[in-house]
Order: sequence, then C-alpha cells, then structure tokens
Amino acid sequence: MTIGSQIAWDDTVLPFQLDRSDIRGRVVRLDGVLEEVLSKHDYPPQIEALVAEASLLTALIGQAIKLRWKLSLQIRGNGAVRMIATDYYGPSEDGEPARIRAYASYVAEDLASGAAFDQLGEGYFAILIDQGQGMVPYQGITPIAGGSLTACAETYFAQSEQLPTRFALSFGQSTANGATHWRGGGVMLQHMPKASPGVAGEGGSGEGGLLQHHDLLEGDEGENWTRANLLLDTVEDLELVGPSVQPPDLLVRLFHEEEPRVFEAQTLRFGCSCSADRVRESLSIYAPEEIAEMTTDEGILTADCQFCGAHYEFDPATLGTGARSGDA
Repeated sequence: MTIGSQIAWDDTVLPFQLDRSDIRGRVVRLDGVLEEVLSKHDYPPQIEALVAEASLLTALIGQAIKLRWKLSLQIRGNGAVRMIATDYYGPSEDGEPARIRAYASYVAEDLASGAAFDQLGEGYFAILIDQGQGMVPYQGITPIAGGSLTACAETYFAQSEQLPTRFALSFGQSTANGATHWRGGGVMLQHMPKASPGVAGEGGSGEGGLLQHHDLLEGDEGENWTRANLLLDTVEDLELVGPSVQPPDLLVRLFHEEEPRVFEAQTLRFGCSCSADRVRESLSIYAPEEIAEMTTDEGILTADCQFCGAHYEFDPATLGTGARSGDA
C-alpha cells in the first residue's frame, strides 16, 4: 500500500450496505478536519475528547443529509460542560466536500477528575436539521444517558427515530515525523427503516427505561442485527483510525460474510459559516443602549466566532436596531 492511498481516505465518509441484511452504514476517517477543529481552542484533555467524539458522530450522521442542508448536534448539560455544538454543512454541489465545525462551552474551574462524559451532568442530546430557507427546521431531543456521547446518539436513534443504530469510534493524538496531530475514525451501522416500526417487549432496556437499539428488532431481523453487531464489536482501535487499513478493506475484514457493498465516498473539510455580515446581523437585535454597554473604551465593539476563532471589530454607530450595514 502506498502512502498516497492511505492519505486519500483521510477526511472522508464511505457509505456502505450489507446486502445479506437490511443494514446500511458508514466509515469515517478524520485527520486534518479533527486537527483543525481542536487547534482552534486550547481545550483541556477532557473537553478535547468530547469535541472529538462529537465531531466523529456528526460526520457519520450528517453524511445522509441532502445538498445544502445543515445538520447540527447540540449537547447541553448542567455540569462543568455547558454545551457541545457541531455543524455539518451538506455539499453545495455534487462532488464538492461537506464541511464540519465544532466547539465546546465549559466552566474551567468546575472541571473535576474522572471521565469526560461525567463533566456534562444532566441535560439533553439533540439533533437539528436545517432544510434551507423557507423550511421549518427539524429537531429531535433525548436525555443525556448511557455514559458516552456515542451511547447518547444510539439512544437518540432508538428513542426518537425508532432506528436501531450502532457506533464504534476511536480517536486520539498520533505522532508522525516528529509532529503530533489528531486522528479519529469510526463505523456506523443502522437498520433500514421499516414502514411500521415496532418495539420488542415492553419499555426500553436503557437508563430510565429509554429504548436501545436491540429493543427494536426481533425474529430474523433481530438475528441479522445481532450478528452484525457482534462483528462490529471485534474491530480494533487502529483499524478504525487508520491509515494502514483502508475503509473498504476494513469492511471486508469485519463483514465479508455479510456481503458489504460500498458507494461513493464523501470528502470532508473544516468549514465555518461566520462572516462580518452574519455577526452584524446577529447584533442588530440589540438596542443602542445595549450596544453602548458592549463597546470598549477604545470605541469599538468586538466579537469572536466560537467555532473558528475569527475576530471581528465594528463601529458601534453601524450596529443596533435599525442600523444600516457598513464595513467591518
């Protein structure tokens, strides 16, 4: 295998289907995207882990949305971590890359030792889909539960969408040629939606009675789903993050008896939608006296993008209710 073939799969999502079962899935590899997402902020290790996990989930879930749509993950808690937010922007045209951005809001002095997920406390996991101008955004919400963001996502699809879904993720920092950078990878399995989804048994087997992926299927479908999940459980971390094992080879290793069939891969890039005009528009809701309170002693109003760190400066006279646009 050449180095070029390894790198070609970085920052991609590869959709696939298991023809022996009604199961579809995706394989993701994040390299430059994950590095850029995390390099925008000086996060503590626990926050880095949560943002990396959320970014991988976003890439896997977002690949299914249509051109020019936006999918967002919002995880809000009452612990040290108040919010993790991610966006996946569908390609503007066929063949164009999708874009991902992410950030976390947290109270540094409230961070404690222990698992990263525990820093969230109680709250909710939400997926939002913006279908474009003139359309009402879709939003689905489930409680934070299960011990990881991955478990939250699986619960979301079982509880909110009635779709059995599994994720296997791995991420961390790797060293190559003396430089350290972030890499991550993962696999998503999802049972094809049924016309009339049912629930096997009464209630859910998850925390607080929430539905889990294995609660939704029975009979032959349940056996197929269980078999695919057992195969997914055998995947190793290094197989997930790469780059030594290419995604198509990984699918053959894991699911060769399930007859995996791959489709066209989607490339990914870091991308932020912020701009001076967008920031100016968001500030237009404030009254002149509120604008005055936000103005510095030097007579300027500043704003920084939470996702990419871009810095904007404005003349307060051009902002506020009824203000006319000017140059930033």
